[in-house]
Amino acid sequence: MGVPTAKNIRVWLLAPALLLAPAVFAQEAAGVAPQPAVAAAAGLVEPAPETAPDGHTPLAGEAGSGEDKRIFGVLPNYRTADGSVPFSPITVRQKFTIARKDTLDYPSYVLAAAFSGLSQLNNSNPSFGQGVQGYARRYASAVADQDLGNFMTEAIFPSFLHEDPRYFRKVNGSVKSRLFYAVTRVLVTRTDAGNWGFNFSEFLGNGTVAALGNAYYPDARGLNPTLQRMGSQIGTDAISGVLKEFWPDIKNYWMTKHPRNNAD
Repeated sequence: MGVPTAKNIRVWLLAPALLLAPAVFAQEAAGVAPQPAVAAAAGLVEPAPETAPDGHTPLAGEAGSGEDKRIFGVLPNYRTADGSVPFSPITVRQKFTIARKDTLDYPSYVLAAAFSGLSQLNNSNPSFGQGVQGYARRYASAVADQDLGNFMTEAIFPSFLHEDPRYFRKVNGSVKSRLFYAVTRVLVTRTDAGNWGFNFSEFLGNGTVAALGNAYYPDARGLNPTLQRMGSQIGTDAISGVLKEFWPDIKNYWMTKHPRNNAD
């Protein structure tokens, strides 16, 4: 059996998402009412959600969203929303749109290539070997983690659990309060009904991807490596939340300091 290519691994690992997609779309078409999260965070219940006037809630990067599609022009930012405005739910289709955009955005593959290079230098997963073949296996594994993780945490589980995969910026408050808010969004998320609850999609989605990693990380199989992969991804998502929270502030500061660049 030959060395698996990035394309083969992606197709094999994204198969669950492709198989489950019709079910969640059918659920939406049937008019299944959103259910509240199993465990709502005490004292954090919000007013009933308001639907956008035209029936469509704009996603980051779309007209009317007020959010950039990339942070620093590089990092995908498609699931960021302004939490200071009235809540407006998104559809199952939009959840899959977010996952698709995060997955297919070209900077994601550049970052995967960079991390694969670091992995090669550190000789992590020694059985992958070195040279072009070793790098190809590391890159394929990194892309598989990335692509499947996007669909599991942003589309599949949020659709079934009626959770909103977006990061809602706090916008106002002290830096300390916003920082705490940002890093804790891996624990807390909104439901489709607009309430706050435990972020099951984050843990179940990343846990699923970490478990599947046992199939293509021969040097890191078992409970402890699986938990380490899961924890690493959740930690990465927490850092991502901080970037999402403060990116507009950084951007505005930069434009204030460099008005000529903004004019160009």
